[in-house]
Amino acid sequence: MSDTQSRVNDFVLKIATVNGTGSASANGLLMKAIFRSGVPVSGKNLFPSNIQGLPTWYEIRANDEGWNGRSERVDLMVAMNAQTYQKDLAAVSPGGYLLYDSTWPREKSLHRDDITTVGVPFAKLVNEHFANARIRILMKNIAYVGAVCAFLNIDLEIVKTLLEEIFASKPKLVGGNLEAIKLGHDYVCEHYSYPLAFHIEAREKLDHSIIIDGNTATGLGCVYAGATVGAWYPITPSTGVMDSFKKFCQQFRTTEEGKNRYIIMQAEDELAAAGMAISANWAGARAFTPTSGPGISLMSEFIGLAYYAEIPCVFINVQRTGPSTGMPTRTQQCDLMLCAFASHGDTRHPFLLPKDPGECFHMAIQSFDLAERLQTPVFMLSDLDIGMNDWMVDEIKFDDNYVPDRGKVLTDEDLEKVEDFYRYDDVDGDGIPYRTYPGSSRKGVYFVRGSGHNRFGGYTEDSDEYLEVVDRLLVKWKTAKSLMPAPILQPATEATRIGMIAYGSSDGAAREALACLAAEGIHIDYMRIRALPFNQDLVDFLDSHDNVLVVEQNRDRQMRSLIELETASRASALHSVLYYAGMPISAESIYQGVKQQLKTEVIA
Repeated sequence: MSDTQSRVNDFVLKIATVNGTGSASANGLLMKAIFRSGVPVSGKNLFPSNIQGLPTWYEIRANDEGWNGRSERVDLMVAMNAQTYQKDLAAVSPGGYLLYDSTWPREKSLHRDDITTVGVPFAKLVNEHFANARIRILMKNIAYVGAVCAFLNIDLEIVKTLLEEIFASKPKLVGGNLEAIKLGHDYVCEHYSYPLAFHIEAREKLDHSIIIDGNTATGLGCVYAGATVGAWYPITPSTGVMDSFKKFCQQFRTTEEGKNRYIIMQAEDELAAAGMAISANWAGARAFTPTSGPGISLMSEFIGLAYYAEIPCVFINVQRTGPSTGMPTRTQQCDLMLCAFASHGDTRHPFLLPKDPGECFHMAIQSFDLAERLQTPVFMLSDLDIGMNDWMVDEIKFDDNYVPDRGKVLTDEDLEKVEDFYRYDDVDGDGIPYRTYPGSSRKGVYFVRGSGHNRFGGYTEDSDEYLEVVDRLLVKWKTAKSLMPAPILQPATEATRIGMIAYGSSDGAAREALACLAAEGIHIDYMRIRALPFNQDLVDFLDSHDNVLVVEQNRDRQMRSLIELETASRASALHSVLYYAGMPISAESIYQGVKQQLKTEVIA
């Protein structure tokens, strides 16, 4: 690790505040100011599941290399919450700095010899300049923005421009916020040496990158996919998906006359939301429901219906910790098995695994195409880290020539050309039958069958007829392997018989850990899995390595279990590197996990 004192454009700023005091705006302002300085940045929000009053933290990582995984280092801690002061003090890395509100005296016991503690009387400064009590609370948080800008060499002109953009509709608010920022900035300039050894040096603007969270990108992707119906029941951390879908629908799916060309339904519970979305898809719309693990559990009955009746539907699962209610505002990758086999009986469901908000946008679109192509439920598994945190990604681009893949749908003209139409008859041998929309000619009318049925769509309890249908669904599963996004391979710079597999939000931390290991002469091939079912690329990767490390954010090695179930891999060749404490996974935890595995006799 580099010395905390010697890094430029490579540091971690952590801010400790009280939930509900307006700190989110201040923290976002700092992160965006670093981004506008041309420095790659990411933001991780650690917040309580209540409305206000409990501690909250925000981590900003600036890194010229573009590493976006959480770092376990803290170079500058802004300690604005007296209740967590001792914990915040302990979190600062040796050689780092702690900035606190020195309006009140600090206990002598709260001291560390290996860090530098600096005080700025934020409350005193704002109390002398602002009269309203509520405004003073808000401005105290804005004042620390100015102090941090001074210490880290962030240009105040950039901050001013951001304020003018944020308050474009309320320009009078710019002056007060800018005044508070200058209070903190000027105090640091008058009383301390600045900037710190680790600070910002402006680079060329990141013109082809944006800052966005995964829930916003997912909602936008659903709009671009052609979704017109969203059904949901609010649940953290997926609520932002429907919020953004509604916002973009109001922008893009409202006519000049004010007529809405979309429907958003808030159901009484998750099961009802699933039923609404499935019904809308059966009727010919593109519909979806966003939820999290507890919601998928409740939806399982309807998911089984959609699987067996072969009705397309998209389920957006923004994963959080479990089981039960778990920790609603913490992240995990713990719903893989749940989504792969949701519902009772023999079911198998495809899912997609985006690594960041950029892929949330594109995979949301793919999810609708796959659901209709395969006539089955399709899941997109994001997580809280992706969904609610701020990520720098490539500018999102959309192909204007995109045409939705509606799959095997027969129109009335098509029906005239066929002798007979049977809803569950596999004509092409790929396991996927043809379907029609309600309102088609009598030749194409069918009823949804959630109970035992034969290939003609008729009810049956005949064993042979039942087997014909459920065995065909396995053929569909095999067809899906050729349609799902292929895994991404990153070969090591030197030949190796050791491989690593990761997926979703673990990707950035995994690649950073691999770079650290390579610098020590430990070379590992890397494959990022993007979807289930797996294709031949994964099988070839497993066959070409003696040992494969599987990185995931859950206790029960769910991806490893799926690999063992779905491939003929040697179980003894797979080794788990796990992290499931609820925080986003870090490169340090993966690095240490790999090193520990390398010490075992199996891999050594």
